[in-house]
Amino acid sequence: MAGFNRVILIGNLTRDPELRYTPQGTAVADLRLAVTTVRGRSGSERKEETLFIDCTVWDRQAETCSEYLSKGRPVLVEGRLIEDQWQDKETGERRSRIKIYVQNVQFLGSRGDGSGTSGRFDNGDDSRSSGRRQRYSERQAPPPAKANDAFDDLGSSSAPAGDDIPF
Repeated sequence: MAGFNRVILIGNLTRDPELRYTPQGTAVADLRLAVTTVRGRSGSERKEETLFIDCTVWDRQAETCSEYLSKGRPVLVEGRLIEDQWQDKETGERRSRIKIYVQNVQFLGSRGDGSGTSGRFDNGDDSRSSGRRQRYSERQAPPPAKANDAFDDLGSSSAPAGDDIPF
């Protein structure tokens, strides 16, 4: 019988991401999500249940999470369940827990207040982050785009005139 192991969760971070590097230089970030489910409609029937889920993010995505996410931020994680096993140092008992091996992260809310627009993480950049965290308000805006001299105004452009424009 074939299995299917896929999880998608939306929750709030309970702490800042913890970034570390493996001896080979691979970035790893640990996230902890609080996912709240509300049962019932109102009054005495209404009951909230909160689960705390550990998540592991790898590579450039881990560095981006560490740079842009902080405690309280809403986030969507998509990945697969894994079992983390270890031996308890005090009792010597074998311990385990289920956590998420994150494959995609989507930042929800705005950087300033945790609500508003969403931004999807782009994993196409290989550059390493400086590790220095800046608040959204401290970041500088990108420089304005330079105008292309060939298209400064429609009269002097090298584009075809009249009905030859395809749109």
